[in-house]
Amino acid sequence: MTIPTRRPLDTQGFWLMLGLALLFGANNLLIKLGNEGLQPAFFAGVRSIVALVFLVLWMRLRGLSPRLELWGVGVLAGLLFSGEFLFLFLALDHTSVVRASSLFYAMPIWLALAAHFLFPGERLTPKRALGFVLGFSGVVLTVAGRGGAGEGGILGDLAAIVAGMCWAGVVVVSRKTRFGTASAEAQIFWQVLVSAVLLTATAPLFGLPLVRDFDLTQAVMLVVQAVGVVCLGFVTWFWLIGKYYASTVASFSFLTPVLSALLGWLVLGEAVTWVTPVALVLLVAGLVLINRR
Repeated sequence: MTIPTRRPLDTQGFWLMLGLALLFGANNLLIKLGNEGLQPAFFAGVRSIVALVFLVLWMRLRGLSPRLELWGVGVLAGLLFSGEFLFLFLALDHTSVVRASSLFYAMPIWLALAAHFLFPGERLTPKRALGFVLGFSGVVLTVAGRGGAGEGGILGDLAAIVAGMCWAGVVVVSRKTRFGTASAEAQIFWQVLVSAVLLTATAPLFGLPLVRDFDLTQAVMLVVQAVGVVCLGFVTWFWLIGKYYASTVASFSFLTPVLSALLGWLVLGEAVTWVTPVALVLLVAGLVLINRR
C-alpha cells in the first residue's frame, strides 16, 4: 500500500482551510435552522441522500471510481461519519450554535492525541502542545461568553463531544488504512452512502414526527447543506487531509466556533460578549504555534 506523502502548510492550503472554516461555521447555523423543519436524525439522513445523488453524478462526469474493493474500511468510515452527524444534529437541537460548535470543534484535541501515537512525524512537541492548549482555551472562552447561559443541557454537550470524537475517528481511518489512497470523492461516497441508509432507517428511534415545519426555505437549506457542505466542503477537506499533516488541517477547526458565534449573533441573536476578541487572539496564537515549521 502506497501512503501519500503529506507536507507542511503552504499558502494554498492556508486559504483553502480558511474557506472551509467559514463554510463549516455556516454549516452549524444551517443545521440549527434546519432542525426546525425536520427531526435531526431524519434531517441528517435526507441530507446524505441528496448529497449522494449529486456526488454520484459528479463522479460519473469525471470518471471516478467509488473503489468498491474498499467496502470494509468504507463501511467503518461510514459508521463513524453517521455517528458524527447524528450526534452533531442532536446536539444542535438541544443547545446553542456557539456551545455545540465549540465542543464539536475541539476535535483536534482527540486527533492530536491519536496522531502523537499513530502518525510518524506528528508528535506533540512542547511548542505544538502549547498551541493546542491556547487554541482550546479560546474555545472555552467562547463557550463561557455565550448568551443565555441557561440554554441547553448536559445531553447536548455530550452529543457534541462524541460527534467530535467520531470525526477524529474518520480522519484516523483515512490516514491509517487503504481508504486514504482513494480519491476524496470516493471517501465521501462511502460515508454518505452508509449514513444515508443508516440514519434514515433509524430516524424514527429518535422521535416523531420526522417532519416538523418543512417549507421552501428549509428545502433550500437542505440542498445547500448537501451540495455545498457535503459534496464541496467534505471533498475538499479529505483532499487537504491527503496533502497536508492531519493535525495541521484539523487545527483550523478552532476558527469555526468563533465564526459560528458571529453567525449565531447576527442571525439568531445569540449574545457575543467581550470575551470573543480575547478568544480570537488565543485561537490565532495557538494556530501560529501549531503550524510553525
